[in-house]
Amino acid sequence: MTANASEDQRVRERVKSSVDRATVIFAEKNIRFTDLRRKVFEEIASTQASVGAYEVLDRLAKKGTRLAPISIYRALDALLEAGVVHRLESKNAYFACRQLHKPRTGKRPMFLSCEKCGSVQEVDGDEIFRAIDAAAHGAHFEPRVRFAEVSGTCQECATRRKD
Repeated sequence: MTANASEDQRVRERVKSSVDRATVIFAEKNIRFTDLRRKVFEEIASTQASVGAYEVLDRLAKKGTRLAPISIYRALDALLEAGVVHRLESKNAYFACRQLHKPRTGKRPMFLSCEKCGSVQEVDGDEIFRAIDAAAHGAHFEPRVRFAEVSGTCQECATRRKD
């Protein structure tokens, strides 16, 4: 098996595992995981980077599924509601939740977005949010922060730059 074939196989396995877990999450939340929502989720889960709604629309069109943008946005709203995708506000782009395999802790995530390759990592941001909450409350301000985004360079891109 070539390197590309083995990578393709890993992506297929990762997407299948993500779809299986998303199916359970949708059922637990009593939300329908329709065929369109599944297809949109598969496109998002197939990449480590964030993708925009129109990129998802284009990917589905190349596979023979032509849709109006509103259909994609409705599917994205349901995926966000279920918590299986997240939205990077700074890029107006979406990525699959990386924590689907872990028990839901209620902790707020911090997203690390690589400026070079576009990959997104999801890490526990509880300590950061405690500091934000303390500073805001000290200023008599009620924060609505749900997540934090940090842009920079991932380890893989940083290593490539040193070579």
